[in-house]
Amino acid sequence: MTESELVLLACPEWRYPAQALAKRLGIACLQTPSDIFPPRYLLYDNAGLALIEHRTIGRKGAVSSSRISCDFVSGAARHRRLYGGGTGQALARAVGLSSGFKPLVADLTAGLGRDGFVLASLGARVIWLERHPIVAALLADGLDRLRTAAAFDRQSRDGGDQHEHVLAEIVARLSFYEQDGRAWLEDGCRRDTPDVIYLDPMFPGRDKSAAVKKEMAAFQELVGGDDDAGKLLDAALKVARYRVVVKRPRGALFLAERKPTFTLEGKTTRFDVYSLAKIPR
Repeated sequence: MTESELVLLACPEWRYPAQALAKRLGIACLQTPSDIFPPRYLLYDNAGLALIEHRTIGRKGAVSSSRISCDFVSGAARHRRLYGGGTGQALARAVGLSSGFKPLVADLTAGLGRDGFVLASLGARVIWLERHPIVAALLADGLDRLRTAAAFDRQSRDGGDQHEHVLAEIVARLSFYEQDGRAWLEDGCRRDTPDVIYLDPMFPGRDKSAAVKKEMAAFQELVGGDDDAGKLLDAALKVARYRVVVKRPRGALFLAERKPTFTLEGKTTRFDVYSLAKIPR
């Protein structure tokens, strides 16, 4: 199923913003409850925008449902922000982030923005680039809700969880463009030359049963593969000030068969680092 075949189901109270989004995406907007529930669709409700998929599994025809959305305020994103290991985690070390160096990072394949949000929470300035219209809509919705939470946070600084008072600072370090990464580079990076360029390309050949979480299968099937990722790497190496970082499944071949300067490995993923100049300290 392609994005043009999706429909957007909207709760009544969110009808007008949902209709505007559906018009921009060129898809149908239906009201819930509805008699039409396709196996995969977009849902606009009180929790924001989400990609929903229903799968029939097993011989008894049990239905497994997944909901994919951007939530930077609660859940896994909040836990990682508070307890993820700070600048000692592999992602931060890969981009060279430290107490003395807070880089401008261009995430050219932003997806749902999770790694970029972690970097912004650690003090880096992050530019998200995402070209797929459905993924960009999910990311924009998550960023909007983060901004709303940050605005509420500023109004309640005299109470509440002191950790939450940093949300406004994180928002200030995030920028988002719905644009192809290569086009953005060729456009002069909108006058911002990134210190570090970050790539996390998606490939259809991944083993979904092992390397991709079950709830992300629908997302990967919708987006497909970044077949031009090698060309994106070539372009990034010509622009980045200090380094280019490529996130890969552990055990995968180097992107475009280009050997990195060094690699940082985790349990399931690794970061291939292409150094261009010494990181300042």
